[in-house]
Amino acid sequence: MTDFTRRQALFLALAAGLPLPTIARAATPQKITVALDWTVNTNHIGLFVARDKGFYRDAGLDVEILPYGDTGSGTLVANRVADFGISGSLGLFTQKSAGADLKAVYAVVQSETGRVVFNADRAAIKSPKNLDSLTYGGFGSAWENALLRTIIRHDGGKGDFSTVTLGTSAYEALANGAVDFTLEVSTWEGVEAELKGLKQRSFRYADYGVPDEHTTLIVSSNAFLAADPKRAAAFVQATRRGYALAVDRAEEAGELLIAANKDTLTNPALVHASLKALNDGHFLKNAKGAIGTMDKAKMEAMGGYLFASGILLDGNGKALKEKPDVGAYFTNEFLG
Repeated sequence: MTDFTRRQALFLALAAGLPLPTIARAATPQKITVALDWTVNTNHIGLFVARDKGFYRDAGLDVEILPYGDTGSGTLVANRVADFGISGSLGLFTQKSAGADLKAVYAVVQSETGRVVFNADRAAIKSPKNLDSLTYGGFGSAWENALLRTIIRHDGGKGDFSTVTLGTSAYEALANGAVDFTLEVSTWEGVEAELKGLKQRSFRYADYGVPDEHTTLIVSSNAFLAADPKRAAAFVQATRRGYALAVDRAEEAGELLIAANKDTLTNPALVHASLKALNDGHFLKNAKGAIGTMDKAKMEAMGGYLFASGILLDGNGKALKEKPDVGAYFTNEFLG
């Protein structure tokens, strides 16, 4: 019954002198698992705030945050090992195009936080075309090459550069001059470099022909969303409360994140400075007030770009022949 009809029934029972119905005890909290995409960082803050401030409990949920491991969050979600997962936009598009059961339900980051970065003393690098013939410290994905070629060519260059695959060692290699440029997340690695006193300059992707995007998303599976839409909505809406608190009460949220991850987040200054960068840049909540909402135009533009770049492959590893229906890749319906 709705709340209104419950009130009606109670009123009628009192009026008729009937015995009152027994009030049911609160139901056992429903279990939810959510997988992280990387070691704990400020992109994950809303999850920990929602858990430790009791927002999930208030929604009737018992949420377990699964640490990052060898198996990616998208794979865990698609195979129903986890109900939700933090995912990069690229991960969503590539995995779903290959047949994975994934759908984005929340935009953690409202616009692109990635940057092409290089040491500030490289005076000869005035714009992306000057990256031609230099050495890039990379992470091993086809996406990086497509991204960098777009940026360099948009600036009038050829898009020809050497690549050394280094993973996270690329940041050390950049600092000591072993590579000329790399990619970083401005709100984490960029902030960390600043705290270390490293002088850097960077180029924004969207300034050079690459569509802006929701860098980080929360995804689920169509199977879970269809089977339990109420529980899905409860999770998404409680999570948004967590991220909203991280915007409105950043100091408190940062301390909660640190307290929950003392062994991992050993540099409190980095956490607070990163959260400040996320908020000052309107990444968690955009300038128009959107928090959690995915922009259809952004999703369509990035899907189209990845398709045109040949990044989206089917389950047999072949490039998609037709642009996918990006509308099937995400939904805002669970935000309430």
